[in-house]
Amino acid sequence: MSITFAPMTPADTEDLIDFLTSNRFPFHVLPAPQDADKRTKIQNGHFWNEDTQGHWVVRGEHRIGMASLEDLQEDDAPLFDLRLDETQRGKGVGVEVLRALCDMVFESMPNLLRFEGQTREDNIAMRKTFLRAGFLKEAHYRLGWPTNDGGHVASTAYSILRQDWENGTVTHFEWEDIKI
Repeated sequence: MSITFAPMTPADTEDLIDFLTSNRFPFHVLPAPQDADKRTKIQNGHFWNEDTQGHWVVRGEHRIGMASLEDLQEDDAPLFDLRLDETQRGKGVGVEVLRALCDMVFESMPNLLRFEGQTREDNIAMRKTFLRAGFLKEAHYRLGWPTNDGGHVASTAYSILRQDWENGTVTHFEWEDIKI
């Protein structure tokens, strides 16, 4: 079954709140969002405005998660937030979803040169998903991601270039390009 995406609208408010509050997201600042935490943000249009667009991730006829495209107006390289239903995790579906998300983004935004995502350094499953989907790690922000216990871990940033998406390649670069 292939992955498709259905844009979210205000009519999805209750379904979105239910999805976000009935799943745990251990690598997000709020791993177990509460209804009140999300309701105001959602009702104010957080997932459907000119800079952000949420999509349901659909496999077959079932919603298996959500993906939010962010920085659509502010940047030449939008970011995404991907959240899979707990029942879908650990099954390898993340790579398929991420590849389909790249297809959607690059096909619908013909002038876009790159697509980006970030995760915590300890989210090994997502970091492997990035690599398997053709993304390359471009940054490691030390202590850049606050945790729900008041601490911090590194944030890692990955991207895929349009040319690599088109050609099925990964353009590498020299990390330590300046020597002292």
